[in-house]
Amino acid sequence: MSVVSKPMFMNERQRKFREGYIGAISPFYNGIVHIGVMYLVGISAIYYCASQLVAPGWAWLTIIPVAIAGNFVEWGMHFFVMHRLIDKFALRAIYDRHTRQHHQYFTDNDYTIDTTQEFRIVFFPWRVLIVLGIFGTLFGYIAAKIFNPNVGYILYITMVGHYLLYETFHFCCHVKENWFVRNLPFVNTIRRHHAAHHNLGIMMHKNMNLTFPIADWALGTSDVKRSLLGTLFNGFDETHIDPKLKPIIKKFQDSHVQEEKVTLEGPILSSDEQQILRA
Repeated sequence: MSVVSKPMFMNERQRKFREGYIGAISPFYNGIVHIGVMYLVGISAIYYCASQLVAPGWAWLTIIPVAIAGNFVEWGMHFFVMHRLIDKFALRAIYDRHTRQHHQYFTDNDYTIDTTQEFRIVFFPWRVLIVLGIFGTLFGYIAAKIFNPNVGYILYITMVGHYLLYETFHFCCHVKENWFVRNLPFVNTIRRHHAAHHNLGIMMHKNMNLTFPIADWALGTSDVKRSLLGTLFNGFDETHIDPKLKPIIKKFQDSHVQEEKVTLEGPILSSDEQQILRA
């Protein structure tokens, strides 16, 4: 059964976690304000930088290396920070919010939201955009000094644009099934890709990209075994899932296994399962 036709099923473990998480959300939190400010600030920053460009010409080529680098940074942050505990304040907070909360709230049995209040568990807090803006300004300044101001501005535009795309694609992964997420190329690919990532058995090792699964393909962490183009345009096709992963995926969809073999830190895997996932 493909992800697009799979009915959502929430077991008692997931239901209890969701109830506890939602109950702890501040009454002052507003999901629309949360994402509205994020998009307003991000788009405004992009507009400002675009308005400063003067006959950029070849400088537009800056997008290519920055976007590719960003794809691998996205993968690295997800794999090494969001799913590997680094016991330092900010990095620990990222791990806690992602592995201990986001991956308990969503599983591949039920990965959708119902209300705007749940935007809090889907979108990053504003401080992530602030940090990205600081690094974008620093890298843009360096690029402007080495090349020219156009390169610096386009570098910044690409970094912020990549972040907004990340958040938008991630949102498309967690909304209810609809025509848009089912049929739009790239969006349907990343929705299936990310739904599979939320399987509690493979979540620590597979499908780390959340924009385009380029780094997953290059580094061998995609759950599908296809060419790069096949991976990018896979959509909801499940016929290319690595056969070695299927028993692990099926096992950790079982409610009893989730109760016995899953902790806030992730799945308890056998040595054979660990070897398969690290291959």
